[in-house]
Amino acid sequence: MENSLPPAIFIAGPLGLDFLNSLARPIAELVDWLGNGAGLLSWMKQAGLLTVDDIAVVKSSMSSKELDRVAAKARGLRDWLRGFVTEHMGRPLKAEDLTQLGPLHDLLASDEMFWSLVPGSTPLAMQTSGKTSPRIFHLRAKRRFRNPDSLLSPIAEEIAKFISSSDFRYVKACQGDHCILFFLDNTPRHARRWCSMAVCGNRAKQAAHLERLKKRKSSKKRRS
Repeated sequence: MENSLPPAIFIAGPLGLDFLNSLARPIAELVDWLGNGAGLLSWMKQAGLLTVDDIAVVKSSMSSKELDRVAAKARGLRDWLRGFVTEHMGRPLKAEDLTQLGPLHDLLASDEMFWSLVPGSTPLAMQTSGKTSPRIFHLRAKRRFRNPDSLLSPIAEEIAKFISSSDFRYVKACQGDHCILFFLDNTPRHARRWCSMAVCGNRAKQAAHLERLKKRKSSKKRRS
């Protein structure tokens, strides 16, 4: 059940790339946050793609079987994205790579997004007679979740943002043993190797330290 899973992992930078990290190996066993419909909703909520109100609407209009089916489609989308990222990471994307984005284009074309004016509460830096005027309304994008497949639309949008705005030369896979996480390396020297220095980076340092100790002991035995 999704409520027995650890919190989802968001370390990639772009949320569209973090979609790949909904399948991970935090410790030893593989964890899939999209294993069923309930898991998909939970992951999307943690990612900020669904609100509590959105989930209430979805659960009231869609059955668990329907949600499980769309979760399977989400896993298929993730597999497609993993293949695309694995093939192209480490080099700039080219115009002809657009031909490989058919599955993404299909989802983007089916999106039911619309714009709505909502009450605003934050000040707007607009000077009127030397005074700051409040922002009365915000223009906000919303979606209609009329069928299970529409749940893939916000994910598709994030994938499209990632692909269109990220330098694929710096998309990397963690070099940690057994780790399958991806990230966009935005460090100044682009020398990042690990999903997290606190996890895989620390493990690598410990492993290297143990290897050096073994070599020293072996060298001492040979000399004695």
